Amino acid sequence: MATDRDVGIVGLGKFGMALAEYLLEQGHTILGVDRGEARVKAAQDLLDQVFRADATDQAALAQLGFGDLRQVIVCVGQSMEASILATLHLKELGVESVWVKAVSDEHERVLEKLGADYVVFPERFVAKQLAHKLTVPGLVHSLPLSKGVVMQEIRVENWSGKTLRELDLPNSHQLRVVALQRKGEGEFDYLPFADMMLGLGDIIVAVGDQEAMKKIEP
Repeated sequence: MATDRDVGIVGLGKFGMALAEYLLEQGHTILGVDRGEARVKAAQDLLDQVFRADATDQAALAQLGFGDLRQVIVCVGQSMEASILATLHLKELGVESVWVKAVSDEHERVLEKLGADYVVFPERFVAKQLAHKLTVPGLVHSLPLSKGVVMQEIRVENWSGKTLRELDLPNSHQLRVVALQRKGEGEFDYLPFADMMLGLGDIIVAVGDQEAMKKIEP
């Protein structure tokens, strides 16, 4: 039976394989599918399970077990039709969370109407990340520091209205907060005081254990 650590990837091109490699590093199990023989062969040494099949065929997706997964990412290249059909089939199979790579604004609108849970433009995302790093140098969304330790930006939701002292993150989650950015502000406050109250949408930068970071509900 599939678990929350099992992720499906449809399309094993450059983006799909790069994503698969990162997810594997994070401890996920990958079920991959692509219609190209060369791509499937190239992925066999890396992925846990990889199949050559047409993702526009709903019966094939069901037979391979994609309907049992909680999350699937559609990384099909320039074929809008294949991407749209794969997304439609995955949602009809009952996949809870379907993320899709889009190639145009029109593609994005269609995917959203089909029920895609998250649509990403890789080039646009990278450009936004780069602009953020240039605007606020020295801070990253997630940066491995050493084995099992990361620095990560965290958006505040459940922790809103509480102070860092009340949260006691070093003891409760093995995390230490090194910076705080108030919602809507561009500057970070470094080494914020323990009695500073967090607000909804604030960004904190924390350093801590990678596994503990995955379990927080901020």
